[in-house]
Amino acid sequence: MADTNFVDYVKIFCRSGNGGPGSAHLRREKYVAKGGPDGGDGGRGGHVILKGNSQKWTLLHLKFQKHVFAGHGESGGRQGSTGADGEDIILEVPLGTVARDAETNEILFEITNNGEEQILMHGGRGGQGNMHFKTSTNQTPRYAQPGEDLQEGWCVLELKVLADVGLVGFPSSGKSTLLSVVSAAKPKIADYPFTTLVPNLGIVGHRDNQSFVMADIPGIIEGAHLGKGLGLRFLRHIERNSMLLFMIPADSENHLKEYNVLINELQQYNPELLDKQRLLAISKSDMLDDELMQEISAELEQIPHIFISSVTGFNIQVLKDQIWKILNT
Repeated sequence: MADTNFVDYVKIFCRSGNGGPGSAHLRREKYVAKGGPDGGDGGRGGHVILKGNSQKWTLLHLKFQKHVFAGHGESGGRQGSTGADGEDIILEVPLGTVARDAETNEILFEITNNGEEQILMHGGRGGQGNMHFKTSTNQTPRYAQPGEDLQEGWCVLELKVLADVGLVGFPSSGKSTLLSVVSAAKPKIADYPFTTLVPNLGIVGHRDNQSFVMADIPGIIEGAHLGKGLGLRFLRHIERNSMLLFMIPADSENHLKEYNVLINELQQYNPELLDKQRLLAISKSDMLDDELMQEISAELEQIPHIFISSVTGFNIQVLKDQIWKILNT
């Protein structure tokens, strides 16, 4: 997907429909004297609904749709006829979309399944017609209920990428290269920081026609939890990953320090991220000999890690086996 087409945050004004008023009609026919009340109920106001669509990957289609208005319910009619419901507005969104109240920042709900529908703004209920209010002491009620009022307000929709494995690392640590090697994804790759400006997803094939989804998250830098670099804009995408694959290049000056900085950024942003399963991959290991690998392993003694090279394919299958094992334990 093109960088400019990935939108993971939109703010929209939504308004549901008013419920239609009930009818206070009295039955009047030539041969029926004092026919009594026959007013029908008003129709329900239209809802504003979010619907999950697994074929969508971005909120781009909602970026320029700032106002969303559902239809109003129609009035009840004679002979007990119910008014038509207002037209519902259904907004299709990618899986992983979170709806928030823009004023309070309260999470309203999350869309995680294909075809799942959640009501963002409820339409007003239709009012009852006068036929509901007939009693033994009031045979001809000449009143009916008005419909309920609509709901309206600003809502924020945020997309958090759904993936089995999230790649975590500093810029230029080899995340995009790995994704391009193990999947059919075609992320932008270059030797300068912040090449990846949007999350990229790839389906990684494994043994026996099995597969898992890997997400290349734009690079983190120290201070990302404060909004530095691409910071807060993309840290939220890591929240939805089942496991985290940390990546540190072999030519790093201090592998343990770099790993601890990444851990700290995640902890400062959301401590619950550290509850996820983690694995560290030392990328670009084709430039290391056995002695250097032993030195780095001694440095990372307490941290589960593996040496890989996306260029030569060194340990790539072993990495996929380890990831599969973690995902299925």
